[in-house]
Amino acid sequence: MTPPPRVLTIAGSDSGGGAGIQADLKTMLALGAHGMSVLTAVTAQNSLGVQGAWELPAEAVRAQYRSVVDDIGVQAVKTGMLSSPGLVMTVAELLSDVAAPVVVDPVSVSKHGDRLLADDALDAVRTRLLPLATVATPNLDEVAQLTGLTVRDEADMRRAADRLLAYGPRWVLVKGGHLPGQAVDLLTDGSAEHWLRAPRHDNRHTHGTGCTLASAVAVGLAEGRTVPDAVRLAKEYVTAAIAAGFALGGGIGPVDHGWRIRPGS
Repeated sequence: MTPPPRVLTIAGSDSGGGAGIQADLKTMLALGAHGMSVLTAVTAQNSLGVQGAWELPAEAVRAQYRSVVDDIGVQAVKTGMLSSPGLVMTVAELLSDVAAPVVVDPVSVSKHGDRLLADDALDAVRTRLLPLATVATPNLDEVAQLTGLTVRDEADMRRAADRLLAYGPRWVLVKGGHLPGQAVDLLTDGSAEHWLRAPRHDNRHTHGTGCTLASAVAVGLAEGRTVPDAVRLAKEYVTAAIAAGFALGGGIGPVDHGWRIRPGS
């Protein structure tokens, strides 16, 4: 039998199962890939927020990465929560010679507003991690932290993408979900522009959206798709997952990674 595409996520754990490593692996399975993981941090997290976070030591991150890459191999890598400068540097060093596309989701703030990236790690993300990215997928809060630019409209999204591209990623996907109106994202490599628009669903249960989108992009790249095609299909998948998001606990529930297998889908 031919094995499915192999995708590696390097990210933190979400004990509530809606975001982080758990969302990444659910997305990869839903889209037909074999998901593998390098755990960078453990969080105590639920629908109400993040109650605690504990970073793993660099040697644990290195050992996990080497175990997977040296034996099984990878066809795409996705990075998520890297909370400290040392962790960003460790992961950047590991990815510096990987022969596979890399999707960088520069996670800095949780859906509930909890800080997940130290201020002194931002420069390491800019100078060490973004230059390795095939695609970087920041939301507007992350754009503001990385570039200092507050995005208020689509013209600002273009300016933000230009600033981010100056750090070295091949493509940037500026996610405009926090703007009013349609959910619009801008994908660009500095010459080609792709505006991706989707209807906005009236559903507050959107925990894990960013992790899910980045992981879906990584699956598409592992399948050999072009960046625009991988991003387009990923947006279609996550838009339907948002529409199917469900209540869980007393706060913000997750998107439904398994929406395709639910009755009536």
